[in-house]
Amino acid sequence: MDVLVTGSSGLIGSEAVVFYDARGARVWGVDNNMRADFFGPGGDTTWNLQWLKENASRFEHVAIDIRDRGSVMGLFERQGFDLVVHCAAQPSHDLAAKRPFDDFEVNALGTLNLLEATRQHCPDAVFAHMSTNKVYGDAPNERELIELPTRYDYARPEDHNGIDETCRIDRCLHSLFGASKTAGDIVAQEYGRYFGMKVGVFRGGCLTGCRVELHGFLSYIVKACVRGMDYTIFGYKGKQVRDQIDSQDVLAAIDAFRADPKPGEVYNIGGGRANSLSILETVERLADLTGKRLQYTYRDEPRRGDHICYLSDLRKLRSDF
Repeated sequence: MDVLVTGSSGLIGSEAVVFYDARGARVWGVDNNMRADFFGPGGDTTWNLQWLKENASRFEHVAIDIRDRGSVMGLFERQGFDLVVHCAAQPSHDLAAKRPFDDFEVNALGTLNLLEATRQHCPDAVFAHMSTNKVYGDAPNERELIELPTRYDYARPEDHNGIDETCRIDRCLHSLFGASKTAGDIVAQEYGRYFGMKVGVFRGGCLTGCRVELHGFLSYIVKACVRGMDYTIFGYKGKQVRDQIDSQDVLAAIDAFRADPKPGEVYNIGGGRANSLSILETVERLADLTGKRLQYTYRDEPRRGDHICYLSDLRKLRSDF
């Protein structure tokens, strides 16, 4: 099996390289280390690329920019693929507001380039697109909530399992990052539904794993606690809730789709209620695990569009696979 992974030096991308290399696939990884441009030295993924070169036996790195249509088409012309795992993205809300063209071109145009290259050169390939729960904008905040001592939770029994794929994605506040990812999400669905391609869209929440350095809620708050860094909690009394999923579990879901693709389908993917924590609960859990108290400052100013309580409803994913 020939596999293309975009964003191959990032969290989910590098996990995809390891996952398919271990299963005997030949893996091409597209990554031009744009995170170093976006985030400076802290975003440099050279260390992860070097690790992959040393540990993945059937891995070939390709340093192209997915915004460059000619380079993307050339790669697909030279090498056909059985599976495309598209993880490359500009991931920051704040940076999107500062560099909106770069954000949109990576998240939307880059996705279009890859989909069209797949359609022209390997239309039978399975295409797994890593989207985000930010496509729902702040619409999940309209759910009726109750305030508990350490977290917010859904008030209605029918919301107990969390946000499902029927939650609307328009007429709400996304951030420019959320808007660009929504554009990529929709065009990926369309290539599945309009052209009948084997495209699946995975709307991830808080993703974590062993190879995450800069971004990711859980990784950053753990690092802040262990290293004694100052942490800022923005609004909602620290009771905002997220569910966590490990990158290995994300890859297990993607591979289940590869084995039984359903063109144009969308899946919420996260830890679900069983793997959820509020920030306050995370602080206490870290104290139990490390013996250290997180040093934090509270600002009664929620981030614009931030989810108050977000749990991934996994019933569709479990039903289909």
